[in-house]
Amino acid sequence: MPIPFLAHDDDITPFPSVSTALSEPNGLLMAGGNLKPRRLISAYRSGVFPWFEAGEPILWWSPDPRCVIYPADIRISRSLRKTIRNGPFTVTQNTVFREVMTECAAPRKDSQGTWVTDDMIDAYCQLNEMGVAASVEVWSGDTLVGGLYGIKLGRVFVGESMFSRQSDVSKIALVHLATSEKYDLIDCQLETAHLNSMGATTIKRERYIEHLNQWGDLDADLRHSTQANTE
Repeated sequence: MPIPFLAHDDDITPFPSVSTALSEPNGLLMAGGNLKPRRLISAYRSGVFPWFEAGEPILWWSPDPRCVIYPADIRISRSLRKTIRNGPFTVTQNTVFREVMTECAAPRKDSQGTWVTDDMIDAYCQLNEMGVAASVEVWSGDTLVGGLYGIKLGRVFVGESMFSRQSDVSKIALVHLATSEKYDLIDCQLETAHLNSMGATTIKRERYIEHLNQWGDLDADLRHSTQANTE
């Protein structure tokens, strides 16, 4: 079944219902459009995220099932607790957002390319300036060794990507996020063994949308900024 394809300058047309997403490939809902704040915010509030490689049209996804972490269920191994307690690491938030994204875009052993393109970095940095996107950074001294970034939707954090330059540091960033008491749900989007080891589980897309409706409103103090930047 064909999916909608939007013109590049179209950031107004609403997303179709996520129930119309393809089952193969799992969750593909729409293509085209752009990465302007209005389009991106509309996507995340609809349970949709962009995922594509350089040279491809923008592809929009809402997979079923959805991989999530309920912060109360975060799994912290004994060795990780010891590292957090005694390790030489410090954790910050939102101090070097662009650098975190750039590190997430770097080549990885198990991948030939990256979906964190230059256009994605510029777009999400704009969301960060608006207070909608955020990062967590892990430092060893003055060196950035790990972190993650994603989208804040009220009590929901939509994780986009993470990186590690030393053992366990991306886990430290995730634990920091889960124990911050800011979120009722961390959306991990797609299931991996790494996330499962940290307590991730999968839920039906319908349930995920229910969580978004319950917890996923933009923070009240961000609404004015968001509206101003998306008009």
